[in-house]
Amino acid sequence: MKPFYLILFLPILAACLIPSLLGARPSNTVILDETGVKNLRIETQIVEETTFEESIFALGEIAVYPGRRAVISSRIPGRALEVPMKNDHSIEKGETAVLVESRQPGNPPPTIALPSPISGLVNKVQIAPGEPIDPDKVLAEVLDLAEVYAIARVPQHLAGQLKRGQAARISVPAVPGKTFDADLEHLGSVADAQSDTVEAAFHVNNPELALRPGMRAEFSIVIGKKVGVFSIPRAALQGDASNRFVYVKDFEIPNAFVKTPVTVGSLNDRSAEIVTGLLPADEVVTRGGYSLAFAGGGSVSLKEALDAAHGHEHAEDGSELTQQSKKPATSSSSEVGGQSRFWMGVSAVLFVLLLIVAARRKSNHVE
Repeated sequence: MKPFYLILFLPILAACLIPSLLGARPSNTVILDETGVKNLRIETQIVEETTFEESIFALGEIAVYPGRRAVISSRIPGRALEVPMKNDHSIEKGETAVLVESRQPGNPPPTIALPSPISGLVNKVQIAPGEPIDPDKVLAEVLDLAEVYAIARVPQHLAGQLKRGQAARISVPAVPGKTFDADLEHLGSVADAQSDTVEAAFHVNNPELALRPGMRAEFSIVIGKKVGVFSIPRAALQGDASNRFVYVKDFEIPNAFVKTPVTVGSLNDRSAEIVTGLLPADEVVTRGGYSLAFAGGGSVSLKEALDAAHGHEHAEDGSELTQQSKKPATSSSSEVGGQSRFWMGVSAVLFVLLLIVAARRKSNHVE
């Protein structure tokens, strides 16, 4: 009867093991198809030796550049007849900001036009038509923002590494996706004891007037350069500080990406220095790595990886679901799940029946 049992159990064993063997892959490798690569929006970059900029990170804000602020006022008393200027609107140098009717005798009383002393944006208008005007009262101010200051608060222990003319890259959350080049003009002569910082003033060209006084700014101040080192975009790094890794495109298997541990050296606002883990010509994933980390779980499908990474539901092939496709997809999924449970039940019943038949044959043989 042993051959009978082998014939009985071998198909069942094969049915269980073959799918696993066919789907086997190294635990550190994620294999996708062309559709998966497209839907994960995978982008890569070849590793090569570069010049890496060492930098200091600091926070600060945008301020008006010295000499680029002017006020509008009147030296004679009177009444505002017209106020052509408007808050946050541009005004040209010499353009009339306020038309003043003086208190000097006359019929009609003489009028005086108050011009803008500089070109720029009007700010803090404090006069309206018909209101009285007192001598030397500030009626408004004009800001020339074609150039601005970016004031960084640099930790005291790092301030000694700064010198005039030093370059910096400035990011402003209010202007996403853009960085501004700046040069250090002067370092504060007095430190702030409460914050333990020193102010560093950077000159920034602002021709599009995107930067406004008071905006929060983030500084990456270049303090040195390393020549001939491997560096990759910071977006390529995955994991936490104690377990850094990247995904490297496999040289042999199409659409395969290998999880590769790396040792990170210095960091700046754009790049990370890689000390160990990568070789020249390695192709590192710079976009889509976060989703690959989910897909690399082995039991996680492409759909589940994208759902976790993007926070919303996707189709089975990783594509975006439309409103029309969501309902059919749900019903189809339920139908497939129901069919799977049905066939699992049928298989279980057949398996039990086979065991009963085998037991009866054995009993008859003994008798």
